[in-house]
Amino acid sequence: MTLNPPLFALAIGAFGIGISEFSPMGLLPLIAGDLDVSIPIAGLLISAYAVGVMVGAPLMTLTSGKMKRRSLLIGLAAIFTLGNLLAALSQSYGMLMAARIVTSLNHGAFFGVGAVVAASLVAPGRGASAVATMFMGLTLATVVGVPLATWMGEQFGWRLPFWGFTAIGLVTMLALRLTLPDRPAPNGGGALAELKVLGHASVIVALTLTVLGASAMFTVYTYIVPLLRHEAEASVAFVTVMLVVYGLGLMVGNWLGGHYADRSVDRTLLVTLASLTLVLIALALLVPFPAPTILLIFLWGITSFAIVPPLQIRVIGAAGNAPNLASAVNIGAFNLGNAVGAALGGAVIAAGLGYQALPLAGAVMSVLALIGVWIASRGGSGSQADDKTVPC
Repeated sequence: MTLNPPLFALAIGAFGIGISEFSPMGLLPLIAGDLDVSIPIAGLLISAYAVGVMVGAPLMTLTSGKMKRRSLLIGLAAIFTLGNLLAALSQSYGMLMAARIVTSLNHGAFFGVGAVVAASLVAPGRGASAVATMFMGLTLATVVGVPLATWMGEQFGWRLPFWGFTAIGLVTMLALRLTLPDRPAPNGGGALAELKVLGHASVIVALTLTVLGASAMFTVYTYIVPLLRHEAEASVAFVTVMLVVYGLGLMVGNWLGGHYADRSVDRTLLVTLASLTLVLIALALLVPFPAPTILLIFLWGITSFAIVPPLQIRVIGAAGNAPNLASAVNIGAFNLGNAVGAALGGAVIAAGLGYQALPLAGAVMSVLALIGVWIASRGGSGSQADDKTVPC
Protein backbone atom coordinates (compact mmCIF):
# COMPACT_ATOMS: atom_id res chain seq x y z
CA MET A 1 0.00 0.00 0.00
CA THR A 2 1.05 3.64 -0.46
CA LEU A 3 2.42 5.52 2.51
CA ASN A 4 -0.40 5.95 5.02
CA PRO A 5 0.81 7.51 8.30
CA PRO A 6 -2.27 6.55 10.38
CA LEU A 7 -1.85 2.90 9.37
CA PHE A 8 1.80 2.95 10.36
CA ALA A 9 0.87 4.50 13.71
CA LEU A 10 -1.51 1.57 14.25
CA ALA A 11 1.27 -0.82 13.16
CA ILE A 12 3.58 0.66 15.80
CA GLY A 13 0.94 -0.11 18.42
CA ALA A 14 0.54 -3.65 17.05
CA PHE A 15 4.32 -4.11 17.23
CA GLY A 16 4.38 -3.00 20.85
CA ILE A 17 1.50 -5.25 21.85
CA GLY A 18 3.00 -8.22 20.02
CA ILE A 19 6.45 -7.90 21.55
CA SER A 20 4.96 -7.31 25.01
CA GLU A 21 2.77 -10.40 24.70
CA PHE A 22 5.36 -12.88 23.44
CA SER A 23 8.64 -11.70 25.00
CA PRO A 24 7.87 -12.88 28.56
CA MET A 25 7.90 -16.48 27.27
CA GLY A 26 11.63 -16.16 26.63
CA LEU A 27 12.17 -14.25 29.89
CA LEU A 28 10.43 -16.74 32.21
CA PRO A 29 13.60 -18.33 33.64
CA LEU A 30 15.02 -14.88 34.43
CA ILE A 31 11.74 -13.72 36.01
CA ALA A 32 11.37 -16.92 38.03
CA GLY A 33 14.92 -16.73 39.36
CA ASP A 34 14.74 -13.04 40.27
CA LEU A 35 11.33 -13.20 41.95
CA ASP A 36 12.05 -16.56 43.62
CA VAL A 37 9.18 -18.54 42.08
CA SER A 38 9.17 -21.73 40.03
CA ILE A 39 9.01 -21.61 36.24
CA PRO A 40 5.48 -23.17 36.23
CA ILE A 41 4.33 -20.43 38.62
CA ALA A 42 6.00 -17.80 36.45
CA GLY A 43 4.24 -19.38 33.47
CA LEU A 44 0.92 -18.35 34.99
CA LEU A 45 1.82 -14.82 33.88
CA ILE A 46 1.29 -16.03 30.31
CA SER A 47 -2.04 -17.67 31.14
CA ALA A 48 -3.26 -14.62 33.04
CA TYR A 49 -2.44 -12.40 30.07
CA ALA A 50 -4.45 -14.64 27.71
CA VAL A 51 -7.44 -14.59 30.06
CA GLY A 52 -7.12 -10.81 30.36
CA VAL A 53 -7.24 -10.49 26.57
CA MET A 54 -10.47 -12.48 26.34
CA VAL A 55 -12.09 -10.55 29.20
CA GLY A 56 -10.72 -7.15 28.25
CA ALA A 57 -11.79 -7.27 24.59
CA PRO A 58 -15.56 -7.03 25.20
CA LEU A 59 -15.19 -5.06 28.45
CA MET A 60 -13.10 -2.24 26.98
CA THR A 61 -15.07 -2.13 23.71
CA LEU A 62 -18.50 -1.94 25.33
CA THR A 63 -17.54 0.65 27.93
CA SER A 64 -15.92 2.97 25.39
CA GLY A 65 -18.42 2.86 22.55
CA LYS A 66 -19.16 6.61 22.63
CA MET A 67 -15.53 7.74 22.60
CA LYS A 68 -13.95 9.23 19.52
CA ARG A 69 -11.85 6.64 17.76
CA ARG A 70 -8.53 8.47 18.15
CA SER A 71 -9.15 9.16 21.82
CA LEU A 72 -10.10 5.54 22.41
CA LEU A 73 -7.01 4.13 20.71
CA ILE A 74 -4.73 6.58 22.53
CA GLY A 75 -6.41 5.59 25.80
CA LEU A 76 -5.84 1.90 25.05
CA ALA A 77 -2.19 2.65 24.25
CA ALA A 78 -1.99 4.47 27.61
CA ILE A 79 -3.23 1.34 29.39
CA PHE A 80 -0.52 -0.63 27.56
CA THR A 81 2.09 1.92 28.62
CA LEU A 82 0.95 1.92 32.25
CA GLY A 83 0.92 -1.86 32.46
CA ASN A 84 4.45 -2.18 31.14
CA LEU A 85 5.68 0.62 33.37
CA LEU A 86 4.29 -1.25 36.38
CA ALA A 87 6.01 -4.42 35.15
CA ALA A 88 9.34 -2.61 34.83
CA LEU A 89 8.96 -1.37 38.41
CA SER A 90 7.77 -4.71 39.83
CA GLN A 91 9.69 -6.06 42.82
CA SER A 92 7.33 -8.95 43.56
CA TYR A 93 5.50 -11.67 41.68
CA GLY A 94 2.12 -10.28 42.75
CA MET A 95 2.90 -6.83 41.39
CA LEU A 96 4.14 -8.29 38.12
CA MET A 97 0.99 -10.40 37.81
CA ALA A 98 -1.16 -7.29 38.34
CA ALA A 99 0.91 -5.42 35.76
CA ARG A 100 0.44 -8.15 33.15
CA ILE A 101 -3.31 -8.21 33.73
CA VAL A 102 -3.48 -4.42 33.32
CA THR A 103 -1.45 -4.66 30.10
CA SER A 104 -3.68 -7.39 28.67
CA LEU A 105 -6.85 -5.32 28.96
CA ASN A 106 -5.92 -3.15 25.97
CA HIS A 107 -4.98 -6.00 23.63
CA GLY A 108 -8.26 -7.19 22.13
CA ALA A 109 -9.88 -3.74 21.94
CA PHE A 110 -6.80 -2.14 20.33
CA PHE A 111 -6.57 -4.78 17.61
CA GLY A 112 -10.34 -5.00 17.22
CA VAL A 113 -11.16 -1.29 17.04
CA GLY A 114 -7.85 -0.61 15.28
CA ALA A 115 -8.74 -3.07 12.52
CA VAL A 116 -12.11 -1.34 11.96
CA VAL A 117 -10.43 2.08 11.91
CA ALA A 118 -7.67 0.82 9.58
CA ALA A 119 -10.22 -0.50 7.09
CA SER A 120 -12.04 2.83 7.16
CA LEU A 121 -8.87 4.79 6.34
CA VAL A 122 -8.59 3.45 2.81
CA ALA A 123 -10.74 3.31 -0.30
CA PRO A 124 -13.46 0.63 -0.57
CA GLY A 125 -11.94 -2.68 -1.64
CA ARG A 126 -8.67 -2.09 0.23
CA GLY A 127 -9.82 -2.89 3.76
CA ALA A 128 -8.05 -6.24 4.07
CA SER A 129 -4.74 -4.74 2.92
CA ALA A 130 -5.17 -1.98 5.50
CA VAL A 131 -5.72 -4.55 8.25
CA ALA A 132 -2.67 -6.46 7.00
CA THR A 133 -0.58 -3.27 7.20
CA MET A 134 -1.57 -2.85 10.83
CA PHE A 135 -0.89 -6.52 11.60
CA MET A 136 2.53 -6.22 9.96
CA GLY A 137 3.63 -4.71 13.25
CA LEU A 138 2.65 -7.94 14.98
CA THR A 139 4.61 -10.11 12.56
CA LEU A 140 7.67 -7.84 12.89
CA ALA A 141 7.43 -8.29 16.64
CA THR A 142 7.81 -12.05 16.27
CA VAL A 143 10.75 -11.83 13.86
CA VAL A 144 12.73 -8.91 15.31
CA GLY A 145 11.23 -7.65 18.54
CA VAL A 146 10.97 -10.85 20.59
CA PRO A 147 14.54 -12.10 19.93
CA LEU A 148 15.88 -8.60 20.68
CA ALA A 149 13.88 -8.34 23.92
CA THR A 150 15.06 -11.80 24.99
CA TRP A 151 18.68 -10.83 24.34
CA MET A 152 18.27 -7.58 26.26
CA GLY A 153 16.77 -9.47 29.19
CA GLU A 154 19.63 -11.95 29.28
CA GLN A 155 22.26 -9.20 29.10
CA PHE A 156 20.74 -6.50 31.34
CA GLY A 157 17.95 -8.14 33.33
CA TRP A 158 14.31 -8.90 32.55
CA ARG A 159 13.04 -5.44 33.56
CA LEU A 160 14.88 -3.58 30.80
CA PRO A 161 12.66 -4.99 27.99
CA PHE A 162 9.60 -3.73 29.87
CA TRP A 163 11.13 -0.25 29.98
CA GLY A 164 11.49 -0.59 26.21
CA PHE A 165 7.84 -1.63 25.85
CA THR A 166 6.87 1.43 27.90
CA ALA A 167 8.78 3.65 25.47
CA ILE A 168 7.04 2.01 22.50
CA GLY A 169 3.71 2.76 24.19
CA LEU A 170 4.59 6.44 24.47
CA VAL A 171 5.68 6.54 20.81
CA THR A 172 2.37 4.88 19.82
CA MET A 173 0.34 7.47 21.71
CA LEU A 174 2.25 10.32 20.05
CA ALA A 175 2.00 8.78 16.58
CA LEU A 176 -1.75 8.22 16.91
CA ARG A 177 -2.26 11.78 18.16
CA LEU A 178 -0.33 13.26 15.23
CA THR A 179 -1.66 11.13 12.38
CA LEU A 180 -5.07 9.60 13.13
CA PRO A 181 -8.18 11.57 12.10
CA ASP A 182 -10.30 12.61 15.09
CA ARG A 183 -13.42 10.74 14.02
CA PRO A 184 -16.54 10.41 16.18
CA ALA A 185 -17.80 7.08 17.47
CA PRO A 186 -19.82 5.18 14.84
CA ASN A 187 -23.59 5.50 14.86
CA GLY A 188 -24.25 1.81 15.25
CA GLY A 189 -26.81 1.84 18.04
CA GLY A 190 -24.43 1.63 21.01
CA ALA A 191 -23.55 -1.26 23.28
CA LEU A 192 -26.89 -3.03 22.83
CA ALA A 193 -26.50 -3.15 19.06
CA GLU A 194 -22.93 -4.42 19.41
CA LEU A 195 -24.09 -7.20 21.75
CA LYS A 196 -26.97 -8.19 19.46
CA VAL A 197 -24.56 -8.55 16.57
CA LEU A 198 -22.67 -11.28 18.45
CA GLY A 199 -25.80 -13.41 18.26
CA HIS A 200 -26.03 -13.23 14.47
CA ALA A 201 -25.37 -16.56 12.79
CA SER A 202 -22.89 -15.01 10.34
CA VAL A 203 -20.81 -13.54 13.18
CA ILE A 204 -20.86 -16.80 15.16
CA VAL A 205 -19.71 -18.66 12.05
CA ALA A 206 -16.92 -16.13 11.45
CA LEU A 207 -15.71 -16.36 15.06
CA THR A 208 -15.79 -20.17 14.93
CA LEU A 209 -13.68 -20.14 11.77
CA THR A 210 -11.14 -17.96 13.57
CA VAL A 211 -10.91 -20.44 16.46
CA LEU A 212 -10.43 -23.36 14.05
CA GLY A 213 -7.88 -21.52 11.92
CA ALA A 214 -5.84 -20.38 14.92
CA SER A 215 -5.93 -23.84 16.49
CA ALA A 216 -4.52 -25.32 13.26
CA MET A 217 -1.53 -23.03 13.70
CA PHE A 218 -0.95 -23.42 17.45
CA THR A 219 -1.37 -27.21 17.53
CA VAL A 220 2.07 -27.29 15.93
CA TYR A 221 3.65 -23.93 16.86
CA THR A 222 3.25 -24.52 20.61
CA TYR A 223 5.47 -27.60 20.33
CA ILE A 224 7.67 -26.61 17.38
CA VAL A 225 10.91 -26.74 19.40
CA PRO A 226 10.49 -30.32 20.72
CA LEU A 227 9.11 -31.36 17.31
CA LEU A 228 12.30 -30.26 15.58
CA ARG A 229 14.57 -31.54 18.35
CA HIS A 230 12.99 -35.01 18.50
CA GLU A 231 12.05 -35.69 14.88
CA ALA A 232 14.73 -33.75 12.98
CA GLU A 233 17.43 -34.10 15.68
CA ALA A 234 17.94 -30.38 15.20
CA SER A 235 20.57 -28.36 17.01
CA VAL A 236 19.73 -25.28 19.03
CA ALA A 237 21.11 -23.11 16.21
CA PHE A 238 18.94 -24.87 13.61
CA VAL A 239 15.82 -24.44 15.76
CA THR A 240 16.58 -20.74 16.18
CA VAL A 241 16.99 -20.30 12.43
CA MET A 242 13.72 -22.14 11.82
CA LEU A 243 11.88 -19.79 14.17
CA VAL A 244 13.23 -16.84 12.19
CA VAL A 245 12.27 -18.53 8.90
CA TYR A 246 8.78 -19.11 10.27
CA GLY A 247 8.55 -15.46 11.30
CA LEU A 248 9.55 -14.34 7.81
CA GLY A 249 6.82 -16.60 6.46
CA LEU A 250 4.32 -14.87 8.76
CA MET A 251 5.27 -11.51 7.27
CA VAL A 252 4.83 -12.73 3.70
CA GLY A 253 1.58 -14.49 4.56
CA ASN A 254 0.18 -11.39 6.24
CA TRP A 255 0.78 -9.33 3.08
CA LEU A 256 -0.57 -12.01 0.74
CA GLY A 257 -3.67 -12.55 2.88
CA GLY A 258 -4.49 -8.86 2.88
CA HIS A 259 -3.77 -8.42 -0.83
CA TYR A 260 -5.93 -11.28 -2.05
CA ALA A 261 -8.70 -10.83 0.52
CA ASP A 262 -9.37 -7.44 -1.08
CA ARG A 263 -10.44 -9.43 -4.13
CA SER A 264 -12.38 -12.15 -2.33
CA VAL A 265 -12.35 -13.01 1.37
CA ASP A 266 -13.82 -16.49 1.08
CA ARG A 267 -11.78 -17.50 -1.96
CA THR A 268 -8.61 -16.40 -0.16
CA LEU A 269 -9.55 -18.46 2.89
CA LEU A 270 -10.40 -21.53 0.80
CA VAL A 271 -7.09 -21.46 -1.09
CA THR A 272 -5.02 -20.63 2.00
CA LEU A 273 -6.60 -23.26 4.25
CA ALA A 274 -6.25 -25.92 1.55
CA SER A 275 -2.59 -24.95 1.16
CA LEU A 276 -2.07 -24.98 4.94
CA THR A 277 -3.51 -28.50 5.11
CA LEU A 278 -1.15 -29.77 2.42
CA VAL A 279 1.86 -28.07 4.00
CA LEU A 280 1.12 -29.59 7.41
CA ILE A 281 0.72 -33.08 5.92
CA ALA A 282 4.02 -32.68 4.07
CA LEU A 283 5.69 -31.43 7.25
CA ALA A 284 4.52 -34.52 9.14
CA LEU A 285 6.08 -36.73 6.48
CA LEU A 286 9.30 -34.81 5.84
CA VAL A 287 10.24 -33.22 9.17
CA PRO A 288 13.08 -35.74 9.75
CA PHE A 289 14.84 -34.28 6.68
CA PRO A 290 16.39 -30.81 7.21
CA ALA A 291 16.38 -29.52 3.62
CA PRO A 292 12.64 -29.86 2.87
CA THR A 293 11.82 -28.88 6.44
CA ILE A 294 13.34 -25.43 5.90
CA LEU A 295 11.07 -24.82 2.91
CA LEU A 296 8.02 -26.27 4.64
CA ILE A 297 8.53 -24.14 7.77
CA PHE A 298 8.58 -21.04 5.56
CA LEU A 299 5.46 -22.15 3.65
CA TRP A 300 3.76 -23.02 6.93
CA GLY A 301 4.42 -19.49 8.17
CA ILE A 302 2.93 -18.03 4.98
CA THR A 303 -0.21 -20.17 4.99
CA SER A 304 -0.83 -20.00 8.74
CA PHE A 305 -0.87 -16.18 8.85
CA ALA A 306 -2.38 -15.48 5.42
CA ILE A 307 -5.73 -16.42 6.99
CA VAL A 308 -5.54 -13.62 9.60
CA PRO A 309 -6.49 -10.51 7.54
CA PRO A 310 -9.37 -12.23 5.72
CA LEU A 311 -10.72 -13.71 8.97
CA GLN A 312 -10.67 -10.27 10.60
CA ILE A 313 -12.36 -8.65 7.60
CA ARG A 314 -14.91 -11.48 7.49
CA VAL A 315 -15.96 -10.75 11.06
CA ILE A 316 -16.11 -7.00 10.43
CA GLY A 317 -18.22 -7.55 7.33
CA ALA A 318 -20.53 -10.02 9.06
CA ALA A 319 -21.13 -7.55 11.91
CA GLY A 320 -22.50 -4.88 9.55
CA ASN A 321 -22.93 -1.47 11.17
CA ALA A 322 -21.82 -2.60 14.66
CA PRO A 323 -18.41 -4.12 14.00
CA ASN A 324 -16.28 -2.96 16.92
CA LEU A 325 -17.22 -5.57 19.53
CA ALA A 326 -17.24 -8.42 17.03
CA SER A 327 -13.80 -7.36 15.76
CA ALA A 328 -12.43 -7.19 19.30
CA VAL A 329 -13.99 -10.53 20.28
CA ASN A 330 -12.38 -12.03 17.19
CA ILE A 331 -8.97 -11.24 18.73
CA GLY A 332 -10.14 -13.19 21.77
CA ALA A 333 -11.13 -16.00 19.41
CA PHE A 334 -7.53 -16.14 18.17
CA ASN A 335 -6.40 -16.55 21.77
CA LEU A 336 -9.02 -19.26 22.29
CA GLY A 337 -7.71 -21.00 19.18
CA ASN A 338 -4.25 -20.74 20.73
CA ALA A 339 -5.49 -22.55 23.84
CA VAL A 340 -7.43 -25.17 21.85
CA GLY A 341 -4.44 -25.87 19.62
CA ALA A 342 -2.06 -26.18 22.57
CA ALA A 343 -4.47 -28.55 24.33
CA LEU A 344 -4.93 -30.65 21.19
CA GLY A 345 -1.19 -30.89 20.65
CA GLY A 346 -0.69 -31.85 24.29
CA ALA A 347 -3.34 -34.56 23.97
CA VAL A 348 -1.60 -35.96 20.88
CA ILE A 349 1.70 -36.16 22.75
CA ALA A 350 0.09 -37.59 25.90
CA ALA A 351 -1.60 -40.29 23.81
CA GLY A 352 1.82 -41.51 22.71
CA LEU A 353 1.28 -40.67 19.03
CA GLY A 354 4.60 -38.88 18.81
CA TYR A 355 5.62 -35.36 17.84
CA GLN A 356 5.38 -36.21 14.14
CA ALA A 357 1.61 -36.54 14.55
CA LEU A 358 1.29 -32.89 15.60
CA PRO A 359 1.21 -31.49 12.04
CA LEU A 360 -1.44 -34.08 11.15
CA ALA A 361 -3.58 -32.92 14.08
CA GLY A 362 -3.11 -29.33 12.88
CA ALA A 363 -4.13 -30.43 9.39
CA VAL A 364 -7.38 -31.86 10.80
CA MET A 365 -8.24 -28.48 12.34
CA SER A 366 -7.36 -26.79 9.06
CA VAL A 367 -9.67 -29.14 7.17
CA LEU A 368 -12.50 -28.37 9.60
CA ALA A 369 -11.97 -24.65 9.01
CA LEU A 370 -11.84 -25.26 5.26
CA ILE A 371 -15.14 -27.14 5.35
CA GLY A 372 -16.66 -24.37 7.46
CA VAL A 373 -15.63 -21.67 4.97
CA TRP A 374 -16.91 -23.73 2.04
CA ILE A 375 -20.31 -24.30 3.68
CA ALA A 376 -20.57 -20.66 4.78
CA SER A 377 -19.67 -19.35 1.33
CA ARG A 378 -22.24 -21.56 -0.37
CA GLY A 379 -24.92 -20.77 2.18
CA GLY A 380 -24.27 -17.02 2.15
CA SER A 381 -23.39 -16.88 5.87
CA GLY A 382 -21.18 -13.90 6.42
CA SER A 383 -21.38 -12.90 2.76
CA GLN A 384 -21.10 -9.28 3.83
CA ALA A 385 -17.44 -9.98 4.38
CA ASP A 386 -16.90 -9.49 0.66
CA ASP A 387 -18.76 -6.19 0.78
CA LYS A 388 -16.05 -3.62 0.25
CA THR A 389 -17.76 -0.93 2.34
CA VAL A 390 -16.44 -1.11 5.87
CA PRO A 391 -18.21 0.94 8.56
CA CYS A 392 -16.08 3.35 10.58
